[in-house]
Order: sequence, then C-alpha cells, then structure tokens
Amino acid sequence: PKVKDQLRRAETNGCFYIESPAMRGLLRKLRCDNYLTLVAASSIIRPGVAKSGMMREYIHRFHHPESFQYLHPVMQEQLSETYGVMVYQEDVLKVCHHFAGLDLADADVLRRIMSGKKRKQNEFEEIVGRFFENCKARAYPDSVTREVWRQIESFAGYSFSKAHSASYAVESFQSLYLKAHFPLEFQVAVINNFGGFYHTWVYFNEARRQGGYIHLPCVNNSQYLTSLQDTTIYIGFVHIAGLEERLAHHVVEERKKHGNYQGLHDFIDRVKPCIEQIVILIRSGAFAFTGQPKSGLLWEAHLYRKKSKTVEKPSLLFKEQARRYQLPQLDSEPVEDAYDEIELLGFPVSMTDFDLLITKFRGEVQAETMLDHVGQHKRMLGKLVTIKYVKTVRGELMHFGTFVDHRGELFDTVHFPPSLKQYPFQGAGMYLLLGKIVEEFGYPMLEVEKMARMPMRKDPRES
Repeated sequence: PKVKDQLRRAETNGCFYIESPAMRGLLRKLRCDNYLTLVAASSIIRPGVAKSGMMREYIHRFHHPESFQYLHPVMQEQLSETYGVMVYQEDVLKVCHHFAGLDLADADVLRRIMSGKKRKQNEFEEIVGRFFENCKARAYPDSVTREVWRQIESFAGYSFSKAHSASYAVESFQSLYLKAHFPLEFQVAVINNFGGFYHTWVYFNEARRQGGYIHLPCVNNSQYLTSLQDTTIYIGFVHIAGLEERLAHHVVEERKKHGNYQGLHDFIDRVKPCIEQIVILIRSGAFAFTGQPKSGLLWEAHLYRKKSKTVEKPSLLFKEQARRYQLPQLDSEPVEDAYDEIELLGFPVSMTDFDLLITKFRGEVQAETMLDHVGQHKRMLGKLVTIKYVKTVRGELMHFGTFVDHRGELFDTVHFPPSLKQYPFQGAGMYLLLGKIVEEFGYPMLEVEKMARMPMRKDPRES
C-alpha cells in the first residue's frame, strides 16, 4: 500500500525510469497505482505516442472508458487492454496484420524500417502500398484508414516492446519499494551512484524532504562516499571539488587505524596534507567539530604547516606540543560559509538558496497548493532544477521547466514561444515566475508569462 500511494502521488525522485518531470506528470495524470498501468506508462511516455496526440487520448480513455468509440471493431478486438491506443511494438504488428491484412513478416519489416533499420530500396513503399490497398479492398472508410496509418507512422519508430516496458516497470517498482520503506538509505544510495535524471543537489534536497539532516563533510565522520548515521547524512569527501582522491581515502584509513582526529594540528601531523588540500577541507566545513571559525583555522593551518611542504616526515616518537597563536578577533558571516559550500560542494548546506536571496518574498503560491488556484494568475518563486527543450509544429522553441520551492517541493512550468522570446532563461539560479496555473487530469503547471532571475546577497569577501 505504501508503494502504491507513493506511485499515485509521483513521489518517485531517484527511482529508475519514473523520476523525470514528464514521467512524474504522467503518473499523476493517470493516478497510477498498479503494475499494469505502470507498464503502459513506461511505453506511452515515448515521443511517438505523445507526438501523435495519443498519450493524452490514452489518459482520457483510461479515466473515461465509456466515453469513446473505437476506430474500428478490429481495434477493439486487438487493443482493448490499452483502450484502442497502440502502446507497444506488438500493437503495431497486430494492427498491420489484423486490420490491414499484412502478413506478420511484412508487418515486422514495416516496424523495423520505421525504427531506423535499413532495408532494401523501395521495400518500404511496397509494404505501405499494400497496407492501403488491403484496407481499400476491405472497404474501410478512407478517413479511418488514414487515421490508423497516422498513428502507426508517428508511433512505430519510438515504441517499446511490451517485454521491455514490463521489465522497466519491475525495476521501477523495486526502486520505489526501497524508497517507500527505506527512504534515507535509498536516497544515499542514489547519491552514491552518481546516476539519475537530476543534479546531485536535487537528491540531497529529496533526502532532506524524507527527514534526513544533511551534514557538511567531517574528517571524523565522513567516508569517501556519502554515508548515513541514524538520520544524519554526512556528505562524502568525493563531493568536495579539488580534493585529491588519494588524500580522501587516506583520511578515512588513518582514522580507522588510529581513531578520531583531535584537532587541526593532530590531523596535519597524521595525514600530512599540503596546504592547498588543508584549505579545501577547512573551507568545506570538515573541521567544524573543533568549534573554531574557518578564518582562525586557516590562519593556524598556514602558520603550522607553512607553504606546500609535501615531503613525508617520519612519525614522531613523542608528540610535540603544538604552538598556540594568539589570533585577533576575526569577523565572518554565515553567507560566507554558504558561498564556500556552493563553490566546493555545488550547493549550500548551512543555509538554503532562498536564504541567500535579497528579497524575503517566497511566492504567492507554493507547489503543494497549486491545485487550489487553478485558472488564477499567481507569482511563484523557485530554484531552477531542469529544462526540457521542445520544438512546436511551427518549428519554434518552447520549454518545460522544473523548479523547487522554498519548502523543497518540485513544481513544473511551461514556457510558450512568445513568453520565452521575451523572457528567456538566464542559466541556473532563482527565478520569480508570473503566470496562470493550469491543470490537466489533476496535474498542475504554471503557464509562465513573465519571469526574472532573482538577485542574491553578495559574498562579503568580494568587497
């Protein structure tokens, strides 16, 4: 039940094949909560079905099976499971064979040619000619024949076999089971796979949504890969930009052999890193356990280690007492830490991107309440997650966008050519979006009319 509930709500971030914005939207439109519907969804998401308009038609027929008529009794006989819509490669074969009277060999040749497989010259034209001749001989209305052919032509080149879709759906269900019952373990595994539709920060955001506390890298707790301790997720050393892999492994191995590091000096004596690598670790927050500010740690590191001495020294029989320096009071602001994290980890951890905005405005509507405002023009604020590029029938460019609001929830947008020409995307960042909230089969989107990239607070160190 828990898995089916998450599937119905499209809580699929990190799950194989069903996490993209288009797939999440389709699952919500279908209110998919069972295996067979997921098998069909895994195939109708393919470009051919959407291009022919049959994906929307399938969703409508799925919810209202009594409200449509089959094109022909043969379509009802052969495609009743999918409401008269060709969803799988086998459906193309069945329609060509049972509706148009082509033998199965010719039907398969037709499918293969449409899928881009090379065949003898004129073979395609011959089979297509036979298709229309057979339909005419069977006294089908021309309009019916042309519509069946249109669906075949637009669909066959992108179709999956049913077995292919079924195996994808099995994997999707298995992933979703793990996500439903072991959410934090699953999300950490996704992060460590470095695989998935989205950037790594999106999966850390999802882990936070699932109740995890994201902790900065720590020389006493982090592993090379990201790790989980109860509900605390320690970012792995692998995510720190510029940190040498050899050193990252050495930090972990030394800690396992001789225990936790007592402080910065103890770390330097035992690991013997060069000054550049120490600076990276300090700026990433890996020595926060000492309770000292980064600025003080950086001064101490330079004074204790000097410049870039990488020569290995023999282990000391007796530990030398580190010289203590009286440092002046060094001022720093939390926003400085956030910019260090963005530079070294790719996203802020100690505060959110929304905390870095100059404005306190967080949008008139949040992702969770969009359905309460359908038909209304509203302003929404979000961090850009991903963009899908689409060409219209006129060859113009339009976009589908995905954003995350200040509560960490995803919402989707559509940008038609007129709006996009006047208000194009300006790279990653935070956007204020004005548009009309629309919905289709219970799935909301924002039709963007205007948008602007929002200014952020400056790093004080830049001035």
